[in-house]
Amino acid sequence: MQLVEPRPSRPLPIRITPLIDVVFILLVFFMLTSRLLPVDHLELANQTRDTSPTTGEPIPEVKVLANGLVEWEGDRHPLPELTARLQSRGIHEINVSTSADTPLSEFTRALSTFNGTDITAHWKRTGRSGSQP
Repeated sequence: MQLVEPRPSRPLPIRITPLIDVVFILLVFFMLTSRLLPVDHLELANQTRDTSPTTGEPIPEVKVLANGLVEWEGDRHPLPELTARLQSRGIHEINVSTSADTPLSEFTRALSTFNGTDITAHWKRTGRSGSQP
C-alpha cells in the first residue's frame, strides 16, 4: 500500500537568475581587487639577440642619448645621419639601448625612425640604479 502518490516525471526548470547574480558579484569583486598597470611604464616586446640569425655576426648596438644624438661605434651622430650611414653599410638589424637620462620621447622617435626604414630595431633593456625590476 502506497501512502504517497508518485510524482509525475517532468523536467525541472533551471533557474538562471541566481547564476547571473553570482557571476555579477564575482565580476565586481575581481574588478575591485585587481590592480591596474601603472601608466608611467611602457611595455615593449624584447626580442634582443646578440647575433644575427642569418649571418651569425654580432648585431650593432646604438645608444640613444638624452640630447637626441645617437652613439654608435664610439661616435655621436644625429639620427637621420646615422640611419643613412647604417643603410649605406647594408645593416638591416640593430639593438637600441638608452642612457639613464634619455627621455621616452627621444627613445620612441629613434625606434620610429629606424623602423620606418628597412632597419629592424630591437630594444635592449639596460638596468638603472634605483629602478624597479
